[in-house]
Amino acid sequence: MNYQETIDFLFSSLPMFQRTGKAAYKANLDNTLALDKAVGHPHRQFRSIHVAGTNGKGSVSHMLASIFQEAGYKTGLYTSPHLVDFRERIRINGEMIGEEQVVSFVDRIKDEIERIQPSFFEMTVAMAFDHFAREKVDIAIIETGMGGRLDSTNIITPVISLITNISIDHAEFLGDTEVLIAREKGGIIKEGVPVIVGKNSDKVCEVFTEIARKKGSGIIFTNEIREFLFQTFTASQTSNFHFKNLVSRQTETIHSDLAGSYQSENISLVLAAVGVMRKTVEGKDHEVRRNNEVRREDGERREDGERKYHEVRRNNEVRREDGERREDGERKYHEVRRNNEVRREDG
Repeated sequence: MNYQETIDFLFSSLPMFQRTGKAAYKANLDNTLALDKAVGHPHRQFRSIHVAGTNGKGSVSHMLASIFQEAGYKTGLYTSPHLVDFRERIRINGEMIGEEQVVSFVDRIKDEIERIQPSFFEMTVAMAFDHFAREKVDIAIIETGMGGRLDSTNIITPVISLITNISIDHAEFLGDTEVLIAREKGGIIKEGVPVIVGKNSDKVCEVFTEIARKKGSGIIFTNEIREFLFQTFTASQTSNFHFKNLVSRQTETIHSDLAGSYQSENISLVLAAVGVMRKTVEGKDHEVRRNNEVRREDGERREDGERKYHEVRRNNEVRREDGERREDGERKYHEVRRNNEVRREDG
């Protein structure tokens, strides 16, 4: 099959939530585990960060991917759904998976696809993990689909887990209260793996605290680390987000191309994640130092590294036109810009 024939096969043969709804949802990980076994358990071959939540997980995932790429890591990024091109879901250093690699993967496991009958999402997760393992990424940022506990991405054991804002989302599958949804999203918390939680209600935070306690996982709440103060705009319509660090008692200014004030919540989560990763991951080519500089082993030094780490580049922004917006998310996405959306210009 050529690329178009391969894509036609995938879209026509596999249940897809955006097309078939509930029929595409599997309330277990059986198919995911079977596919993973068929391709040699690739998820065990790379480090990862797992991102779940209702609103903001796409933005957080793209910010993190940009940061690690800028720091010199070979960085995988798995997100969903795609907007125009199926290959948008699977990227390494911002580059989409090649058409020939999509064809090769499907040809290689077509018999297994027909035997297992996975959903479209289950298949794309397997393809992403296989691609990241074959390309030997240093780290992969993995965004969940709709849930957490039973999400196909949840076979990984990440370096850290991140959970963004929780609101009512896919109630027929995840539950009709924020507490029930939090229990599902909190299913990504792994034993002994630290978890960072963004801004949420007290009752939601209590759910995550209890899960982390049972798993023996350290838990960090971003509102205990940073307080968002205000936002200013530059002449070029980019933003400066001003925070107070509640640990150092110093103010911090983060420059971003993202405009909505709600992005302060996502940026705070990303900053906390980078702080944890400094202590847990050794880079091959870069060392992130306490004085916020990036020192290349070849002697090149980039001053003011932390601020540059947190520039969200236009080619790593995400535009949510995929019908996946939630009631709370729609309001937040419509705060500032003329088109009132976060835009990924590479899509």
